[in-house]
Amino acid sequence: MPELPKSKVGIIACSGEEIPEGTITRLAALKVLESLRPHETVTICLPLFLAGGEGDRAFARLHPTIAVDGCEKRCAARGTETYSGKPAVSIVVNERASTDDSGLGSARKLSKAGMQVVNDIADQIAHDVDQLLDLKQNRRRGPQVEGSESRNESKSRHAPCSCGSEIPTLTLQIAGREVTLIALPLLFAQFRRAGKSPNDATKFELMRAVRVYNSISNADETSYEEAIMQEYSAFCARSH
Repeated sequence: MPELPKSKVGIIACSGEEIPEGTITRLAALKVLESLRPHETVTICLPLFLAGGEGDRAFARLHPTIAVDGCEKRCAARGTETYSGKPAVSIVVNERASTDDSGLGSARKLSKAGMQVVNDIADQIAHDVDQLLDLKQNRRRGPQVEGSESRNESKSRHAPCSCGSEIPTLTLQIAGREVTLIALPLLFAQFRRAGKSPNDATKFELMRAVRVYNSISNADETSYEEAIMQEYSAFCARSH
């Protein structure tokens, strides 16, 4: 596995709009992303994730993910597990909220009790982020990451998306079209440091690693191999 940029936690929230619990998941996630843990978290778009967004799926394979679902259907958690791996934490609002649907308000307008559940779920997500990243505690200043910016500067920030999560990519011409491959620069650097020459043995190992982060159909396998090994040969030549 390649060395990855500083780890962050992905938050993937329920997209259900017909029940108040769905609204709670999104507002709680937004509070964490924008104010509670803005420097340690990114959002993963569930519809894009399920539709085949390779950036989001790769992020969930490379970083811990918290799934926040409104109900027992667990669409966010199940989607994450199907396409990337079991989420590190799974939160279901209606299993934690002591108030029934009628007391939470509507999906369009939460009640006071519903907003309290938003705050409670957001606090739980923030706690789970700290646990996953093993953040150090300072009683006077709250959870901090060494070298991170103060959270007091975060209020005007927008919630970052996993699409911009700093996982390097490389775009190659494969079978007459441009294809962007996730984590390929890291894999090249790792293989080069290990002294692996661009030969058939390396091709087998490199392609196996590439498939961890990218979907490659059997029909396109040969074209991908040729393009990737040609680029890796050029990378090795430039590294001399």
